[in-house]
Amino acid sequence: MVNKYYDLVTSFYEFGWGESFHFAPRWKGESLKESIKRHEHFLALQLGLKPGHKVLDVGCGIGGPLREIARFSSTSVTGINNNEYQITRGKELNRIAGVEKTCNFVKADFMKMAFPDSTFDAIYAIEATCHAPDAYGCYKEIYRVLKPGQYFAAYEWCMTDSFDPNNSEHQKIKAEIEIGDGLPDIRLTGQCLEALKQAGFEIIWEKDLAVGSPLPWYLPLDTSHFSLSSFRLTSVGRFITRNMVKGLEFVGLAPKGSQRVQDFLERAAEGLVEGGRKEIFTPMYFFLARKPLSERQ
Repeated sequence: MVNKYYDLVTSFYEFGWGESFHFAPRWKGESLKESIKRHEHFLALQLGLKPGHKVLDVGCGIGGPLREIARFSSTSVTGINNNEYQITRGKELNRIAGVEKTCNFVKADFMKMAFPDSTFDAIYAIEATCHAPDAYGCYKEIYRVLKPGQYFAAYEWCMTDSFDPNNSEHQKIKAEIEIGDGLPDIRLTGQCLEALKQAGFEIIWEKDLAVGSPLPWYLPLDTSHFSLSSFRLTSVGRFITRNMVKGLEFVGLAPKGSQRVQDFLERAAEGLVEGGRKEIFTPMYFFLARKPLSERQ
C-alpha cells in the first residue's frame, strides 16, 4: 500500500514541498525552506555526526535530507527506500547536486534490511517509520544494524496525549491523516517509546518539537494563511494546481487518476491542519536513543 501510495504522490510532493518531504518547527521570519534545513541540521547535531561516519537514512524519500545532512556533516549517507520511482529520482538529484560519491540508495524494506549487524555509525528517520506496520519490529531491525554505543534519532508522526479515542471528531481527523498519507494505525508517543525500550534502546531524551514552536508546523497547509514563498500550498495555489492537473489529465499529459490523487492529498492536508490545531497529532515527536555498548549495559 505504501509503495503504491508513493508512486502516485511523489511528483505532487516535490512540486509543492521541494526535495525534503517533511514538516519543521518554525521561527518568525524564517521561510519554510530555511526551517526544513534547520530541522535536518538539528538531527545531525543530535547524532554527533563527524566526517567519515557511515550514516543510514531510514525511509529516505527522494533524498532531500540525505543530501543536506551529508553536505552539512561531511558524512557518507545511505538511504533505504522500498519505492523504485523515488530511488530513480533520488539518484538523479544526487548527480545534479554532485554528491553521488558520498550518498547512495538501497532498495529494501526497512523491516528486513540486508545490511550486516553493526554496520552504521548513526541512523536517523524523518517522518518515515510511521509507515512501519510494527514499531517494535522496525526499531529492532534498526538496533541490529547500528554499531554498539551509537545513536538513533527520529521524527515520528504520532497522536499526542490530547488524543481521545472515544471522541468521534478526533477519530475522524486521525482517519483522514491515515488514509490521505498511506499510513497504518498512527501510534501514540508513549507506544513509540515503549517499542524503543523493548528493542533494546536507551532513551537519551525525547520531546514533541511542535510544542512551543513560534509558528505552527501546519501553517504551510493552512488555506487561511497566504504566503508568496509557499504559494503552491495556499488556497489560490492549490486551485491553480487542481485545474492544471485536471487539464493535463484531460489531454493525456498527466497519468489517469492524477486528479483523484490531488483530491485525497487535499483531504489529508485538512486532517493534518485540524490535528495540529487541536494538538492531538504531531509530525515531529523527536527522540534520541542509544544502543548500549553491550547487551548487559
